[in-house]
Order: sequence, then structure tokens, then C-alpha cells
Amino acid sequence: MKALRIVLQILGIVVLIPAVAMATLRIENANNDGPSIAFPGGSLVSGELHTGPEPDWSFTSDIDTVELELVDSGSSRLIWIQDANGKAYIASGYMQSFFGRLWKHWAVEADQGSGLAVLRIGDTRYERQLIRIHEGDELDGVAASILRKYAGGTVTPQGIAAVRAQIESGSTWIFELAPRS
Repeated sequence: MKALRIVLQILGIVVLIPAVAMATLRIENANNDGPSIAFPGGSLVSGELHTGPEPDWSFTSDIDTVELELVDSGSSRLIWIQDANGKAYIASGYMQSFFGRLWKHWAVEADQGSGLAVLRIGDTRYERQLIRIHEGDELDGVAASILRKYAGGTVTPQGIAAVRAQIESGSTWIFELAPRS
């Protein structure tokens, strides 16, 4: 019985120390100007605010991740970006699973909240409105961009249909990064 007690104490310490360290790092990062690789950050405050004409977002085809802040929560994260037909989009997968919705809670906040966001690419911030896209022809371009950038680069009609099916079923959510009106 005493041996079991010692084993449980050691196990408790082995679990507790990393858990406290992770919680501490998450809390400390919550007020940073942007996210880290592992933890969400605070509001995106540094960088020049874009004020010119709406850009052609095709320049993001060579960029894997960007920083995205939801204005309602003041929390920022790193996220993949897609471009299609001169517009920018972001995706959130695994949205039909409990853990996916918990892990990707930002998407639920964006869909149910105001959708106001700030996007930072390099040293430039863009004020955006996140608009969830459920269906439509524009999903073909978004699906092709996802396949090209994040699924090995091969774009086929079957691949586009498969990605569209994930989007239209609600498993993957797509948001257009529209200009604020």
C-alpha cells in the first residue's frame, strides 16, 4: 500500500509540473502582441495599418500562416491562409467533433460574434470582417488553394469535390477575410 502511495505521488508530480508550466506560459502569452507558435496571444498592435485600396490577395499564395486577432476577444492566433480569385480566406477544420470545436473555438466565436478581425502579415495589419461561406462557386477556388498549399500540391476535380464536401457538411468552416464596410 505504501508503494502505491509513493507511485501515485510521483505520478502526480510528473503530471502537475508540466501542467503548471503550460498554464503559466499560456497566461503569460495572453497579453503579448500576437501569438507564439504554441499559444494564443493578445491584440495585434504593432505594424502599420493598411489604409490603401483592397489588395489582390494572391500575394498570400507563398505565405503559409498569418496572425489573426478576433476583436471581440482580443485574442490572436496563427492560422493558415488561402487565396482565390483575388480574395483571402481562412479555414477551420474538425468542426463536427467535440475536441475540434474546443480546439478551434475561435471559429465559433467569429461565427457567433461580430466577426471583426485584424490580420497581420509581416509588418502590416488589415482590418477585416470574417464572413462564413457555406456554399457557392467560390468554394472551388478555396478548395483548390487548400489542396495546392497544404495537401501536396495536386489539384484534381475529385480533390476539389472532397474538400467542398467537408465544407458543405460543416466539418470544415471557411471564412472570407472581407474588408470592413
